[in-house]
Amino acid sequence: MTLLQVEDLAISFGGIKAVDGLSFSVSQGEIVSVIGPNGAGKTSAFNCISGFYRPNQGKIHFDGESIIRRKPSYITRAGMARTFQNVRLFKDMDVLENVKTGMHSRLRQNVLDIMLHTPRYHRSEAACTQDARGWLDFVGFRADDELLVTQLPYGEQRRVEIARALATQPKLLLLDEPGAGLNHSEKNELMELIRKVRDAGIGIVLIEHDMGLVMQVSERIVVLNHGREIADGTPEEIKNDPVVIAAYLGEEETV
Repeated sequence: MTLLQVEDLAISFGGIKAVDGLSFSVSQGEIVSVIGPNGAGKTSAFNCISGFYRPNQGKIHFDGESIIRRKPSYITRAGMARTFQNVRLFKDMDVLENVKTGMHSRLRQNVLDIMLHTPRYHRSEAACTQDARGWLDFVGFRADDELLVTQLPYGEQRRVEIARALATQPKLLLLDEPGAGLNHSEKNELMELIRKVRDAGIGIVLIEHDMGLVMQVSERIVVLNHGREIADGTPEEIKNDPVVIAAYLGEEETV
């Protein structure tokens, strides 16, 4: 089943086309990577898809519904979650509280419940805490969940951010350079986690500069250059595509 369908997407900033005619799709439980040099338009495309930017043209359908003019909060409730290139956690909250923020749109309690701490409030909070710890276990979080997130090493902060995104119960997860700043061992664990998310039936769109990671986890790769799509295929097809080699991976020197 096609979860995400992007058609002829374009957005410009000051006359410069950051994304220019991008089209691709993602199916349920599929891992699709979007790669390209710095400035190729990858994050701009993510921001359009997740509702942070309004594109100048194109269509974006998610789970059969157009989301082209929808706010990020609506898109999240519809079943799309994302992480960011730079970890964005609430620094004054502990680990558990950060993950629980991902569940707020699904909690069944009103203002009166919160003010009066009604039985429904306590049941909801207990279930929320249990689910948050379940997602932390799912991503392999190993530290104390009552620590402030600023007390965690960078790799664990990445896990918390992914756990928070998964706590929204997404059908599609957008990961913006999740491997940035991770060491070799942490990247191997990240690849295992990405496959684990896929195996749970969640589609994944991945932006990543680490080509080793991309080639190992992706089922399909979309390549951008100067905002335009230049290739879409399997890792093997992309690795051997002369246009991609010339524009992104670099041409071999001739002697």
